[in-house]
Amino acid sequence: MRVLWTILILWLVPSVLQELRADVRTERLAEIPSTMEAAVAAGHAAGVVTLVMKDGKIVHHAATGFADREEQTPMTKDSVFWIASMTKSISATTVLALVDDGKLSLDEPASKWLPELGQMKLANSQPPSRPITLRDLLSHTSGLAFPPRKPTDGAHSLKGYTLELIKAPLAFEPGSNYEYGFGITVAGRIAEIVSGKPFDVLMRERVLDPLGMHDTSFHPDDRLRARIAKTYKTAEDGHGLARTHNPFFTSDAGDRHMTEPSGGLFSTASDLARFYQMILDGGVCQGRRIVSESAIVEMTRPHKAGGKTLSYGLGWQCSPSDKATIPGFSTRAFGHGGAFATHGWIDPEQRVVTVFLVQNVLVNGSGSVRNAFHERVTGAGTVKAR
Repeated sequence: MRVLWTILILWLVPSVLQELRADVRTERLAEIPSTMEAAVAAGHAAGVVTLVMKDGKIVHHAATGFADREEQTPMTKDSVFWIASMTKSISATTVLALVDDGKLSLDEPASKWLPELGQMKLANSQPPSRPITLRDLLSHTSGLAFPPRKPTDGAHSLKGYTLELIKAPLAFEPGSNYEYGFGITVAGRIAEIVSGKPFDVLMRERVLDPLGMHDTSFHPDDRLRARIAKTYKTAEDGHGLARTHNPFFTSDAGDRHMTEPSGGLFSTASDLARFYQMILDGGVCQGRRIVSESAIVEMTRPHKAGGKTLSYGLGWQCSPSDKATIPGFSTRAFGHGGAFATHGWIDPEQRVVTVFLVQNVLVNGSGSVRNAFHERVTGAGTVKAR
């Protein structure tokens, strides 16, 4: 009898603990709106949209504050945000879909498709010791120098901007170092060349439409523009918020900013959650394969440069092997942030997806808002914003 009771207890305890953790998590998630309201009241954001998925189901989705503070327009769950560098993960997935097709290779010289890359030289006017590869471009290890900002930014085509980017000398030997920059922009141009389609069209066909991401676009039309959250900074006197400029938001839908694979997308929390869940599910959505599992492994594993392991894969930020980037998430977790403080993260061990959307630039305490969100999701302590 004692043996039977022992077996029963051992069988029940994990289930009880799992249920207890679920209750605790639910209680923590219920605290997110009030936490975000406090951040809005403190002037750390005008408005925020937060979303959490667990095991493929939305367990939290809320909007707090204002999409337009001056007009007192409430933030809504379907508000549209410029997601900036979060774009990189979707762009890399689009490029890897062509690798799956056999149209591209990660480790062949990228000059095979973009011959101008083969003409690049180092600052000493010498050619690099080995060719730049698509893997180098997607992992920011190609040696492409970060370009200075110019008034013409956004006026080029992707083709023209790529040719501008590769005019400068390489900052280092390909694969020897890491410099976050515009390699993914060049990779997007290569994808255009091999597919014969503009990159925005290619992404829509290969990723956005199959996932039903109809609120995601490089070029938001009037339907989306009506829902775009305004951008804010801390006021000059250090108190409160003031409206500021979004370089990708044009005066009207007919004035198009160039398609920018490194940071040009506008999107919503729901659309991003669909994309992240597809990645979490091994590249499949509703029985349709978008990208291979092997491609996802390549994109989301930390790459190396100069003998050092990076906290970056191919278009995805990764956690260091010795410490999780997000407290409470595993070291296998990955995702990406954006310039205006947007953020999306996936933990494959816990099967959790988090999306945090805000339009902040130079806002005091902005990083603490995202940390507070993740703290409510995981129950872990905070870390400095990255």
